Amino acid sequence: MKDMTPAEAKTFLMTGTRTGKLATTRSDGRPHVAPIWFVMDGDDLIFNTWHTSVKAQNMRRDPRVSLCVDEETPPFAFVIVEGTVTLTENAPDLVAWATRIGGRYMGADQAEAFGRRNGVPGELLVRLTPTKIIAKKDVAGW
Repeated sequence: MKDMTPAEAKTFLMTGTRTGKLATTRSDGRPHVAPIWFVMDGDDLIFNTWHTSVKAQNMRRDPRVSLCVDEETPPFAFVIVEGTVTLTENAPDLVAWATRIGGRYMGADQAEAFGRRNGVPGELLVRLTPTKIIAKKDVAGW
């Protein structure tokens, strides 16, 4: 197993349609993990979620999160991002971000429809600012 450089980690996070597995903490201390679609803005990760979702409730209470993105084929790789989130209600750029996310995961031809669907009142824009990144490649040691 080898460490990724910061540039390699960022490229890894932006490549393809890998989902992030977002870990938050419930009010009773139990962990909660949910898959998310995301894009990057500089070093920050951007995603959206419905205001009443479990992850939204957890992040409102405790903005500390962890996100794991992995490559599931040999020789395997992963990036873990620890950090804090800010949640924005009625973000003026929500449709633009939702469209960008839709384009990444659904393709350019579906981006606008995804943006309209997820750029509605009640949807939160979430910005994850990293405080620590662990990035490994060649996990299988090939």
